Amino acid sequence: MDKNINQLKNKKLFLLDMDGTLYLDHQLIEGTLDFLETLKKQNKRGIYVTNNSSKSVLDYVKKLGNLGIHANETDFYTSSMATARYLNEFHPGKKVYCMGTESLKLELKSKGIQIANDREDQVEVVLLGYDTELTSQKLYDVCWLLKKDLPYLATNPDYVCPVEFGFVPDCGSFAEMIHHATKKSPIFIGKPHPRMIEYAIEATHYSKADAVMIGDRIYTDILSGINANITTICVLSGETTLEDINRSAIKPDYILDSIKDLYEIIKN
Repeated sequence: MDKNINQLKNKKLFLLDMDGTLYLDHQLIEGTLDFLETLKKQNKRGIYVTNNSSKSVLDYVKKLGNLGIHANETDFYTSSMATARYLNEFHPGKKVYCMGTESLKLELKSKGIQIANDREDQVEVVLLGYDTELTSQKLYDVCWLLKKDLPYLATNPDYVCPVEFGFVPDCGSFAEMIHHATKKSPIFIGKPHPRMIEYAIEATHYSKADAVMIGDRIYTDILSGINANITTICVLSGETTLEDINRSAIKPDYILDSIKDLYEIIKN
């Protein structure tokens, strides 16, 4: 934390978490639009890197548009995209039971993943997502399937998702609940594993030295940046508090109250 914060002015690729960093639920965090406009003026790149697998990239384009942020599909790298790449690389052609939203299923299908219609549909891989359409039947089906020796994956390990009034359970909490019933835990694909950050950087012409990861969770956003060996900024506008950071072994390079502070740093 003793690093010169003005070094951030030299960064060219800003990997941006969204929930808790740029907005809370449907409410923009102050400074977000000014920050994004400054990136454009300075010919720098922002990539939206999110573990939230409940929405497809097109859903996110629409959501950001409704918040006044113009973006296109190439501006995103999501845990859904990383999961599709992982499935195609390590489980090519296998049929996946997805405990997730219809948007997640459509996103995976668009990347060539076979999605099972139900638990009886020759399932070869079990996948959890941040399922905002969760039913007790889906939980029952996952527990039933995990009695078999099937590969078991999850899009992200986040315990909670920030919303306007506080937090709601995320994919990591679902995995914990299922672990209590089955004693099985998934392989998590999204942050903090470095693959998602490295995939996102690969999609640009920048290097790791150019990149900085900005997010509100130390155990996903910040740890993913550390694992990928890039600069990290933790903002205190979402899940993590200063007390959390002081207690944690995971230390970001910089701590800021919000994206507004980063805007103030880079604007000149």
